[in-house]
Amino acid sequence: MEMEKLVSLCKRRGFLFQSSEIYGGINGFWDYGPLGVELKRNIKEAWWQDMVTSHDELTVAEGAPSTHEMTGLDCTIIMHPQVWKVSGHFDLFTDIMVECRETNKRFRYDQLRGRWVTCTGKKAKGQTKQLSASTSEAKPQEFEKVFVLTKSEAEEELADLERAALKAFNIRAKDADKLNWDGEVVSFETISNFENVLGPGAKRVGTLTDPRDFNLMLESHAGPIKSDENKVFLRPETAQGIFVNFKNVVDSTRVRIPFGIAQVGKSFRNEITPRNFTFRSREFEQMEIEFFCHPDTSRKWYEYWRDRRMQWYTDLGLAGERLRLRDHATDELSHYSTGTADIEYAFPFLPEGEFGELEGISHRGDFDLRSHMEGKLDPKSCPLEVELGENGKPKYRGSGRDLTYRDDQTNERFTPHVIEPSAGADRATLAFLCEAYTEDEQPDDKGKMQTRIVMKFHPRIAPIKAAVFPLVKKDGMPEIARDIYRSLKKRFPAFYDEKGAVGRRYRRQDEAGTPYCITVDGQTLTDQTVTIRDRDTLKQWRVKIDDVVEEIALRVS
Repeated sequence: MEMEKLVSLCKRRGFLFQSSEIYGGINGFWDYGPLGVELKRNIKEAWWQDMVTSHDELTVAEGAPSTHEMTGLDCTIIMHPQVWKVSGHFDLFTDIMVECRETNKRFRYDQLRGRWVTCTGKKAKGQTKQLSASTSEAKPQEFEKVFVLTKSEAEEELADLERAALKAFNIRAKDADKLNWDGEVVSFETISNFENVLGPGAKRVGTLTDPRDFNLMLESHAGPIKSDENKVFLRPETAQGIFVNFKNVVDSTRVRIPFGIAQVGKSFRNEITPRNFTFRSREFEQMEIEFFCHPDTSRKWYEYWRDRRMQWYTDLGLAGERLRLRDHATDELSHYSTGTADIEYAFPFLPEGEFGELEGISHRGDFDLRSHMEGKLDPKSCPLEVELGENGKPKYRGSGRDLTYRDDQTNERFTPHVIEPSAGADRATLAFLCEAYTEDEQPDDKGKMQTRIVMKFHPRIAPIKAAVFPLVKKDGMPEIARDIYRSLKKRFPAFYDEKGAVGRRYRRQDEAGTPYCITVDGQTLTDQTVTIRDRDTLKQWRVKIDDVVEEIALRVS
């Protein structure tokens, strides 16, 4: 599937729009249209229903060490700034950035790729100029070898590299055979000398700055005066709201460890280079669980949540080779993690064989609760360092509050370990869109074969569950169809359409991902039955009008 086709469909049918499009848009922000908002809401509701609402805390689930409870929170986007200092985000939540002095564009250091190229024949003269130390006059810089960069991650776009190389060596396209490529496309991180590097979109060599850290948190101010004293941050994740409310949840409910706290909400990251549609954006929504358990059973709980979350995606239609569960290697783990696994999907905008992260399941140990209880992460020494005050007592950088847990049955007190399944609602929505997009050949109303675009969503997350059509706009068919439509709308999203040939109406609903279409026809007037059409199989069958709602409800549940 070509990504351009999906992007076009998303705008045409109202799944996704560029934010502020009439003003030229704003990079890294997207609006969900009428169909998109229903799709994303269904995904979030399916997650909440499966993880929280329908959870049975009286039964040991398959693979779980014991029974457990689940509850929820909805925390504020803006929190006390010290939360981010203690969590490590203020000091460590960074990407490495390089800038181009010519184009004024910024790039993530680890996402630039390119190839070395040399020019045969006479020594080429570059288009850059440097000052001679002796004469203080500008003179052409000569070079024989240039590293040409591209923002693309796909090797099929090597033509862009060739055009850039011809520009760098100032030679004509017909003399492209003078270029000698040295090896495959490699990461910019492998380059130590930037003087002979041609940046993306640049016309001169050596215009990139040295890499530097860039903090990803978006700043704001709370209060009438803009000053450092009232500086705040839009949260980069929803997890910290759960950690700082751990004691509140324990004290205000009868919940006992092991238990999980779930939250769905917006997060913000000032990405250097948002890209790949909604995959990497500056405003996004997370679906996170912080699961608190005894240290002795934490490893088994990690395995339980890793497998359960993978199964959730599979059950909703992300099955097959495009979905995988990948355990992190030891050198990938955070210093506080004893295990992390990523659920990944092979998005069509990635190179062949590469996967993008959908969700991370991390064994975080007791790092987070201890951070907020005792102190902050010191980037120069791990684990936590507790600073002593003048009186010799600990000078807490954290809250100083006791966030340990006492088991009222065994009287044991301990700092719980945390398992964190953290999913992106937007990435999940994008993955389901990519997986659903299908093209096949079907006859139109005149029997001519045409390409049919169909979004094969799992019925549970489909934006519209059923569409109702009168075959013609007469003989009482529209009245019957409207009554059926109103009955369906009381249970789930439905759509009524009486415009155009019925074949075209079917095609429109196929593109919207509607799993079932109901047609009122001439036979309905005689035996009170209607035709139901299945989106994927195109199978049709007749059902009595009085049974339509329950028939659809059974199939989309």
